[in-house]
Amino acid sequence: MEEKFKSGFAAIIGRPNVGKSTLMNCLIGQKIAITSKKPQTTRNRIQTVYTDPDRGQIVFLDTPGMHQAKNKLGEYMVTAAVNTLHDADVILWLVEPGSYIGAGEKKILQMLEGVSRPVILIINKIDTVEKLKILEYIDVYRKVYDFDEIIPVSALRNLNTQDVLDTVFQYLPYGPMFYDEETVTDQPMRQIVAEIIREKALHALDEEVPHGIAVTVEIMKQRQGKKNLTDIEATIVCERESHKGIIIGKGGAMLKKIGSNARFEIERLIGGRANLKLWVKIRKDWRDSDIQMKNFGYRKDRL
Repeated sequence: MEEKFKSGFAAIIGRPNVGKSTLMNCLIGQKIAITSKKPQTTRNRIQTVYTDPDRGQIVFLDTPGMHQAKNKLGEYMVTAAVNTLHDADVILWLVEPGSYIGAGEKKILQMLEGVSRPVILIINKIDTVEKLKILEYIDVYRKVYDFDEIIPVSALRNLNTQDVLDTVFQYLPYGPMFYDEETVTDQPMRQIVAEIIREKALHALDEEVPHGIAVTVEIMKQRQGKKNLTDIEATIVCERESHKGIIIGKGGAMLKKIGSNARFEIERLIGGRANLKLWVKIRKDWRDSDIQMKNFGYRKDRL
């Protein structure tokens, strides 16, 4: 089996909001990474596992978007993304369709110059442009870097995503499985639940609030005598008193909405009922505090 079985790591990189988490969820066939239209949704490097018993195992590394850091959390996110370039066997660089290569893309191009790994360019969101234009966009990128492959896809519509899997397998080394066939992610369940709550908050809240929130799960346990019921207590942390008011909403309406939406998805995840209780706390400027960041799971020593 091992003579033809391949295994390795594929890093998904790109600017914020290009669809990295959407692509990864699509490739592994279920939702692990949270998604939203707001930038910097992904903060940690997230590992998911795709196993094909006949071909091999791909461990996808979804990274935070490459951006200009404005605080310690931003620096942490950029470091997580850059370090992944050197941990991977294959690099998947996601861009949006277009003929203009901006400053963000140019910075990523500079980073790729120092990497001796196969680089596959993935032009995402092709469902938003005319088909004839796609060849033009491919040509623009082909002139600036010697990509091993260029694949146009729509992660949202699941177009050409099978080509991504086939191509990654081509470039992976031969070797044994890193994880058993049943493994889909190495993330602890508490972390996934915290991220689901944060995603629902991202969807519900105003533009200025989401960047400054974190979520911690203090309690997650099955209720005694009720195997199908899990009690979960979590805290949404924000940076300002005004943000706390927005998160709670008039008469608690916003917090109730976030909790209700999160509970629906958590129950699908755990395959049972969830009793979810949410609190809101203020931790002023936590994104510039090494201690607070560590408390919320953003640990530099793990990068």
